[in-house]
Amino acid sequence: MSWEAGPGIVVLPGGSRVRGRALRDGPAAGPAPHFALYLLGRRPPATPWPAVWVRWPDFWLPLDRRAATDAFTLAYQRLLAGERVEVACGGGRGRTGTALACIAQLAGVPAAQAVSWVRERYDRKAVETPWQRRYVRRFTTQRRPPKTVV
Repeated sequence: MSWEAGPGIVVLPGGSRVRGRALRDGPAAGPAPHFALYLLGRRPPATPWPAVWVRWPDFWLPLDRRAATDAFTLAYQRLLAGERVEVACGGGRGRTGTALACIAQLAGVPAAQAVSWVRERYDRKAVETPWQRRYVRRFTTQRRPPKTVV
């Protein structure tokens, strides 16, 4: 099941649709996600759908990079299974854009193009800091095989 075109919807190579958004804007319009990836410095509120929390302070990088890689991989696998996947942080730009750029790489976008690709399709200010941009560029070269996801 794919999401309609609308605010925050990014169509990945292959046609999967992922929604990026800012949690501070409140609930998103449209259907609820089947799965969500929340990128925050503190635990997000409970949701009626399955969600993964990656501890990630605003303007920085994930505190556990392996957990982030596993979460991006799980989100991408769920997208490939046809599920509605949401990626969100407080403001919906830096951390969300960084995660979307990494997920885009899993879908086939070259690392060197991932930041500009997300900025063209999601938010022109996505991936806000130099260290977030470096993290995206190095994502596929430093990525280890993910843990088995059940």
